[in-house]
Amino acid sequence: MRSFALNRTALVSRIALAALCAVAMWFAGCASSKPAVEPTAQAAPADEVKLDSLRAKMAITLVDDKGKEQNLDAVLFSVPGKRYRMELTGPFGIGVASLLWKEEGWQMTFPTEKLYMKGAGYMVGLFGEPSIPTVNIHQVAGLFEGILLPEGYEEVEPPDDSLRVDGATYAREKTGRLFMFAKDGPHVVWLSRIGGDGKPETIRYFDFKEFEGMEVPARIVFERGGAKYLEIRVKKINRNKSFGSGTWRLSIPGSYKAVGE
Repeated sequence: MRSFALNRTALVSRIALAALCAVAMWFAGCASSKPAVEPTAQAAPADEVKLDSLRAKMAITLVDDKGKEQNLDAVLFSVPGKRYRMELTGPFGIGVASLLWKEEGWQMTFPTEKLYMKGAGYMVGLFGEPSIPTVNIHQVAGLFEGILLPEGYEEVEPPDDSLRVDGATYAREKTGRLFMFAKDGPHVVWLSRIGGDGKPETIRYFDFKEFEGMEVPARIVFERGGAKYLEIRVKKINRNKSFGSGTWRLSIPGSYKAVGE
């Protein structure tokens, strides 16, 4: 049961999104009697209305370690830096996973398996499991804001000349973590860093398009160890949205078990 649960949890970790969000998990054969429903924009308290919020719709392709693909749809509700909600659906709109991140903590539910995960901080995922990369939720959501590089990074020299890559810039995040990136004109085309298991993790950006006045990559490919495990294709981005208060609530039924139990 533990292995089965971990495989599913990895999807959200690598998407979130991934972060959208957050990240490989296999949902083959998933079915749920209660599909995830997009929260309606009902009358909301004044503090729930955020003019800097957005909603992004996307198609997601997951690739397992045998090369088999699984397609999902996802919608991200985002108030940058404050709170995020992501809904993942499979064939026929069947809900397979929900993620809610707020400053005080985050939680994910998997209705088909009656599982959940909870945590705190901006890194979302399952710690202590090297096969499942954790995800910086702000960086995942930032992709849809056109933020393709870590905020506040500084360019540095590589510690070893053997690490130099033609056309790449070596840099350090605020956390001290090193990474490389490359540009084609004004566009960042890839970013790469070493994951917790020592394997390179790379994000590649393609097909830059304008969505409501902001240019973002319409196709984003995630690789681990040189192999693609996740692809996001952006369908639509709406900005300056207001969401109902129900968007920011995600209940965990008492019958659900924590992943790993």
